[in-house]
Amino acid sequence: MKIDAHQHYWDPARGDYGWLKPEMQALYRVFGPGDLKPLREAVNVERTVVVQAAPTVDETRYLLDLARAEESIAGVVGWVPLDAPGAPDLIDELAREPKFKGVRPMLQDLADDRWIETASIEPAIRKLIERDLAFDALIFARHIPSLVTFATRYPELRIVIDHGAKPPIRDGDAGRQPWADGIEQLAALPQKLSCKLSGLVTEAAPQCDEKILKPYVEHLLKHFGAQRLMWGSDWPVLNLNGDYAGWHDAARTLCAHHPDLKKTDEDAIFGANARTFYRL
Repeated sequence: MKIDAHQHYWDPARGDYGWLKPEMQALYRVFGPGDLKPLREAVNVERTVVVQAAPTVDETRYLLDLARAEESIAGVVGWVPLDAPGAPDLIDELAREPKFKGVRPMLQDLADDRWIETASIEPAIRKLIERDLAFDALIFARHIPSLVTFATRYPELRIVIDHGAKPPIRDGDAGRQPWADGIEQLAALPQKLSCKLSGLVTEAAPQCDEKILKPYVEHLLKHFGAQRLMWGSDWPVLNLNGDYAGWHDAARTLCAHHPDLKKTDEDAIFGANARTFYRL
């Protein structure tokens, strides 16, 4: 089964997407399962993991409501105020939903780049571990040192790095460091973090092609390997600089032409790894 490990649904009228502005014409409208259905069916994607896009519990409940009625949603990664006193109880409550699979604290948007290593979140993280829930790390390269500290502190926590830690592809070779070294460091951690092959097109200049993406995909493959990478569309954010079929086909081509990958490796990246990691 082919699985999209990272996409979003939203309704701007809900009012809690602080980053989503009316001037973002490609994104500022309702995106729901009916919009994605023809796109995923065209490339034979059967199931998806829907990821939060607003730092509110209300949005997480909205996504879980969608998931109850939509078979194609295999799992939901929601948002929880991890540093709140009631976070463990809230995690317990959300975990009763069969499709609730993990949390994402939107680290890239926080004022403190070191929040993940300094915040008082121990009870919430221990509850995630107890409930066997995943942790999505939405980061840039500048967050990697703190994520390493955090991951080392909680070796039992299942962590996946969203969007390959957002390499600054539009900057060309000049932007590859410290991202490249950071990826190597994260991949080498003993608990074997996972990583999403997603979001790369959005980090590139307009009209990027497979040639531009290739060194970044190869770097992720080199260090995480085919068994710890999972493909995601990042739709509809993807619409800012690409389209669903285009990114899917580019990723498939880059994996298919990689000399060290077999068909079983491609199947892992495009479905099996997400199923295993998120307990789908």
